[in-house]
Amino acid sequence: MSLDLITGTTGVLGLIGNPVRHTLSPLIHNTLSEELGQDLRYLPFPVEEDVTAAVRGAYRLGIRGLNVTVPHKTAVMDSLVDIDEKARIIGAVNTLVRTEGGYKGYNTDMPGLGRALTQRGIHLAGQQVIVLGAGGASRAVCTLALSEGAESVYLLNRTIENAKALADDLNPHFPGKRLKPLAASDYAKVPRIPSIMIQCTSLGLHEGDGLLIDDDDFYHLATYGYDLVYNPAVTPFLRKCEGFGIPADNGLSMLLYQGIIAYELWMGISVSEQLAERVLTRLKRRLYGENVVLVGYMGCGKSTVGQALAEKTGRTFLDTDAAIEEAEDCSIREIFESEGEETFRRMETELLRRLADTAVNTVIATGGGIVLREENRKLLTKIGKVIWLSASPETTLERVKSDSARPLLDSASVQELDDKIRSMLTSRGPAYSAASGCKIDTDGKSVEEIVRILTD
Repeated sequence: MSLDLITGTTGVLGLIGNPVRHTLSPLIHNTLSEELGQDLRYLPFPVEEDVTAAVRGAYRLGIRGLNVTVPHKTAVMDSLVDIDEKARIIGAVNTLVRTEGGYKGYNTDMPGLGRALTQRGIHLAGQQVIVLGAGGASRAVCTLALSEGAESVYLLNRTIENAKALADDLNPHFPGKRLKPLAASDYAKVPRIPSIMIQCTSLGLHEGDGLLIDDDDFYHLATYGYDLVYNPAVTPFLRKCEGFGIPADNGLSMLLYQGIIAYELWMGISVSEQLAERVLTRLKRRLYGENVVLVGYMGCGKSTVGQALAEKTGRTFLDTDAAIEEAEDCSIREIFESEGEETFRRMETELLRRLADTAVNTVIATGGGIVLREENRKLLTKIGKVIWLSASPETTLERVKSDSARPLLDSASVQELDDKIRSMLTSRGPAYSAASGCKIDTDGKSVEEIVRILTD
């Protein structure tokens, strides 16, 4: 199903809230529809006020399902024909599912975080959980921890009154009064036992933000940390955890899974983990940086330019030949000699498949023959922006004539090598052109000049 095609049968999903221009939800849901072959489009609808009129209008227009974001997550509850019990406890709804006579409300933030933690191998049952911040997001987090059977949940907030109010709201729904409010300044009262630590404040959203609690000793309680903030990718809380070797994640996986669970509710289906991972990669690329893929014949400067480009743009650098050599623990020449070129080409394809699903904010320099397979050319365009670095036969000969590591260039004389280079450049040219979005001639240009062209 192509997302470019809209027909009279195309269904609509959407998001209501204000503001909604920044939302990543269309990327999540439209990717799911595309991958699953569903004739649906997801659109943001800015709603400043009168959310009841918006919900009723959406129902009459036949909109299949809606997400709800600030400032309407609580107000929208008055517009619904039914509300899931856990959403009622949290006091907020973010997903509307079409039913007879109107929409039923759910809160997928809580199960979204639960699924994100489960996929990471983190389980809250029987654990001490420390929640930092008592705002709206922490209601779902505390409800999840209590529902999952956490032994105790310590809720730390700058003002004890807000923490106490949240504990008073939630504790009656769960046995044992396990939600324990504390002022952030009283953090030393938290029992010194291993804990799951979840950061729910907005600290980290802005440059210069600090921490709710800045005592290094406090973070030694954490066996795992999770920060609901996902942009930027690394927050002060995550830096603190990682500095002590504590495994930690940002909130992008929660964003992903709350969206996936909403989609599952709308469609009555289950989304596979493989598809979830592909959608997560798209989110990371949108937020943290797209990939750049360099293709071209040997000697065109892919590795040298790629390393310089990665350094200038703050990306990771990956050379596909070097990655294969490391994985196989032998050189490309040894692979050619012992297993043949076809085996090596299959290795390239497998690597590209993995990169298509996982690579983010990376400059990738590829082997000269990687474009020969049609499947590879398609995979390259899925990975990122593909750029063809070219060089004349004369320049190529000068660059590679003394390089004994290239098995395809074994020749008895310089003339034979020149002939082989010219023949291969001619035969491979159409494949480089088909795989790439643009071409840069590297003849007579320094690495700095090429990088400048790539970044202008």
